[in-house]
Amino acid sequence: MKALLVQPLAPTTYWGFQHSLRIVGKAASLPPLGLVTLAALLPRDWDLRLVDLNVEPLSDRDLSWADALLLTGMLVHEASMQEVLGRAKRIGLRTVVGGPAATATPERFAAADYVFTGEAEGRLGPLIQALETGAGPHLIAPLPLRPELADWPAPRYDLLRRSRYSSMAMQSSRGCPFNCEFCDVIELFGGAPRVKSAPQLLRELDALAEVRWRGPVFFVDDNFIGNRRAARGLLPEIARWQREHGRPFEFYTEASVDLAGQPELVAAMVDAGFTTVFLGIETPSAESLRETHKLQNLKMPPDQAVDTLTRAGLEVNAGFIVGFDADGPEIFAEQQRFIEKLPVPTAMVGLLTALPGTALWRRLSAAGRLREGGSGDQFDRPNFDPQMDERALLLGYRGLLAALYQPEAYLRRCELLVSGLGKARSRPITLDALRMLARIVFWLGIASPRRRGFWRLFFRALRRPHTFSRTMGLMVQGEHLIRYTREDVLPRLDLALRELGGDSRASCPQLG
Repeated sequence: MKALLVQPLAPTTYWGFQHSLRIVGKAASLPPLGLVTLAALLPRDWDLRLVDLNVEPLSDRDLSWADALLLTGMLVHEASMQEVLGRAKRIGLRTVVGGPAATATPERFAAADYVFTGEAEGRLGPLIQALETGAGPHLIAPLPLRPELADWPAPRYDLLRRSRYSSMAMQSSRGCPFNCEFCDVIELFGGAPRVKSAPQLLRELDALAEVRWRGPVFFVDDNFIGNRRAARGLLPEIARWQREHGRPFEFYTEASVDLAGQPELVAAMVDAGFTTVFLGIETPSAESLRETHKLQNLKMPPDQAVDTLTRAGLEVNAGFIVGFDADGPEIFAEQQRFIEKLPVPTAMVGLLTALPGTALWRRLSAAGRLREGGSGDQFDRPNFDPQMDERALLLGYRGLLAALYQPEAYLRRCELLVSGLGKARSRPITLDALRMLARIVFWLGIASPRRRGFWRLFFRALRRPHTFSRTMGLMVQGEHLIRYTREDVLPRLDLALRELGGDSRASCPQLG
């Protein structure tokens, strides 16, 4: 069996860092971990080929080579998924669609021969039989119990064009113990985090080392400390592996804000080589946190949590949301004041969206507030009827993003981080890192219209050498965040505001 595994093209997004990738000579920020995980579970006698459209085009030759196409993606990838699916169907290729989008909305992919919903581990038998025989149910639904993750093989990193990615990815757990109303993690993966064994994770580190990867590795866990006992057992093993192998990796991940209240766990993460953590801070409004059942964020003031982690050596990236029912028009100024005081350059602010299948989706549906045909686009009108006046919501959101990603505002948050960041474990300097630094200096220190700010931060970081590498990374990321806000986000919000009537530009700051 010749199986073609395809990752769809991602639109430009904040997290895609597309404007930054050219600077460092890469094509995509992360590989398709779902597909290389699936590849390790397919029969060993199958011939596999992986095409990531973010790295290379899907050729007619690839399609004609295959007996079957296996396609995955999230809702944000749907346009590309449908285009690939259409190409495959036109030549009679057997097709499977799986992953988060198919699991949440299987009806959108009715054109596929098979729609595989849920997780793959331990339940690929019916799909394999269907692909080999051409017979089987159109919808392959998940089993009642979610699969355990221990003792499955390491992802097939060898299928990737690794040099085209700025980071690799791995996963130690799935699920999250919290019940945030807007989040689909607990719907997709459950509220009791399932974990891989420590020996299994070490084999995956070995697999990355065997394909000669050196550099950043993203633990894509929904909440790395969701199962604290497992995390405490795993981290010393990762630290030992790193020491024995010359510290080839630096790790970053996502965790809940209450990580800051676990000093021993934070210290173990730093010792293992973690340098960055993403936190879902969401809002400084306690009322909105209670509304959305994010009670874990009320255990410690969020600015204190960020300061604690920063001083311990973990750079904090953070997500914020506006548009909760409890939010009034004052929330935008409150969010701006709050974020500007934080050493969090990468502050991602989203408009509240009702994702299919979430508790928020069910509540709004019962109240008759969901909108027919809503796109769920972060920079379009909301996909539900908000409590706040919609024009005020979009105007405030636009103004907040424009203010946060003014070049000077971004630079100030970077300076706060450089001043407060504690020492973490560092990787040895490599020739590749020096080449990348040369590219950064050219693109940002010479060619960029924001070069004065670059040199200001460059020399500030030199005075605290342990911050230098991450400071350069932040300047690269900032090039994307600033350009994307100015060139994509604000025009899209302007368009949404014009649909509501009136001119946004007179009321909102512009991005320089």
